[in-house]
Amino acid sequence: MAAPILCERDIQFMLYELFDAESLTQRPRYADHSRETFNASIDTARTIAEKYFVPIRQKVDCEQPTFDGEKVQMIPEIKTAVDAAIDAGFVSATADFDLGGMQLPLIVASAANAYLSAAGSTTTGYMALTSANANLIEAHGSAEQIEKWVKPMRSGAFAGTMAMTEPGAGSGLADLTSSAVKADDGSYRITGSKIFISGGDHELNDNIVHLVLARVKGAPKGVKGISLFIVPKFLVNDDGSIGERNDVALAGLFHKMGGRGQTSTALSFGEKGGAVGYLVGEENRGLSYMFHMMNEARIMVGTGAACTALTGYQYSLHYARERPQGRLASNKDPLSAPVNIIEHADVRRMLLAQKAYAEGAFALCLLGSQLADDERTAPTEQERKDAHLLLDFLTPMIKSWPSEYGPEANDLAIQVLGGHGYINEHPVEMFYRDNRLNPIHEGTTGIQSLDLLARKVPMNNLAGYKACLAEIQKTIDASPSGELQPFAEKLQAALATLNTTTESLLGAMMEKPIDLALANSVKYLDLFGHVVIAWLWLKQAQVAECALAKELHPAEADFYKGKLQAMRYFFGFELPHIEVWSSILISLDSSCYDMQDNWF
Repeated sequence: MAAPILCERDIQFMLYELFDAESLTQRPRYADHSRETFNASIDTARTIAEKYFVPIRQKVDCEQPTFDGEKVQMIPEIKTAVDAAIDAGFVSATADFDLGGMQLPLIVASAANAYLSAAGSTTTGYMALTSANANLIEAHGSAEQIEKWVKPMRSGAFAGTMAMTEPGAGSGLADLTSSAVKADDGSYRITGSKIFISGGDHELNDNIVHLVLARVKGAPKGVKGISLFIVPKFLVNDDGSIGERNDVALAGLFHKMGGRGQTSTALSFGEKGGAVGYLVGEENRGLSYMFHMMNEARIMVGTGAACTALTGYQYSLHYARERPQGRLASNKDPLSAPVNIIEHADVRRMLLAQKAYAEGAFALCLLGSQLADDERTAPTEQERKDAHLLLDFLTPMIKSWPSEYGPEANDLAIQVLGGHGYINEHPVEMFYRDNRLNPIHEGTTGIQSLDLLARKVPMNNLAGYKACLAEIQKTIDASPSGELQPFAEKLQAALATLNTTTESLLGAMMEKPIDLALANSVKYLDLFGHVVIAWLWLKQAQVAECALAKELHPAEADFYKGKLQAMRYFFGFELPHIEVWSSILISLDSSCYDMQDNWF
């Protein structure tokens, strides 16, 4: 029997026991849905993943897209798989019914898309970026732009991208040089180059809608002078038909170590006089608009990292249960049969670490989805504001923690398989390569750590920081005396460490050179992320403990005991790291800051 893509029981646990997604059906937006329709969408995604994506994942990995000078060539099975997901509605799962969407809560759509992501890696990125592109235009574009560009993207006729990175600027968007000049008809002519544009060119859809950051002539320098433009691959006529090719050229493809199902492109705008672009919103506000898509993409990256960790864990778990090798140290009989490797404590250690990383990361990503649903549909304005505040604060961790510890989980999956782990007859080495992209995608870990410590924590008199700690405190206070009480006390101590570290760093940022105070910001992100994951594991343990108080089928009892054991592992093996990180941060260890270029 083949290894499952994901653990179906854990999906149900996360949705309905940990986050109570079924209660969303009481809100007007989701009133037409039920637990049955939620599960139907998840079942459909799993079926598509098993039928179309899993059978081709090795071929996708081995046969990368190529560019023949005119068109992108890729294996035809990719279009078959992507079309199946589009036809089932997953390119617009959360969109309004009126726009052709399924109007699912994001948390349910995330659970459904987890199967597609786990099976298809970045091959499903064409749909995810299209949805995020459409969401941005729907939020900040005009009614005409929604009609012309969003509706075809919601149907899957058009694809969408985000085009920010430039060869000379990288993540430094303040230094971008792409330019825009207003034409007599009110449109703009865009000139410049963009690189690493995921899904930037292909033949999967009739058209590709690029959202391009550029600077209007005469605009202020830096990020305050950036505008956002819709720049299609093909122009669209007034009747909605496809017109002539826009002045957007594919300059070449990049070939990455993983995630090979999605093209990574270099695009040139305006080689023949200027690509036609349409301003979104107002001039010079482009970066604030683009953050709508960037933040969604960051959550998407974190979720993809968690899903890749989860599927690697499932594969190595399945392998460990079926692979006989060696005997326990206590067995001195060389004639006895070998045991399956899951009987070895060190293999269980590696599986338990994967479970703690992957399921903890997935819980964090689903929390982000739940907050996004609350931000949009919570009953009161205050609840919606509170959800926005917490989601905005957690976004750097939602993006980065799964992206850092997901590959750690995949590394352990390789180790569980031993010599079979690093050959491509098994997919775990591919999972690692796919996942290793995520610490770089949508802002490196270093960038996310600076965003958290230098911006998100002190913002609005520490409002987001205080809101996060208050939510963690609620969970601590909800742990009654009993088996979980010692873990609640450990989390309380971790909160104190976090608070002391934060206060010290905020003081240092006022008194010391800012570059020194921020030099170890990645360790602060690690520290905060570990506290948040410990919180989510305690929440899962609380649910499991309540369930185990009832009479259960043995398989159900085993599931909940597994949750408790993963919580114990995280608190025992991972949470103690924060004390070392805190010491480094509070002391303003200057090892990295003081290092000189010519000393390397």
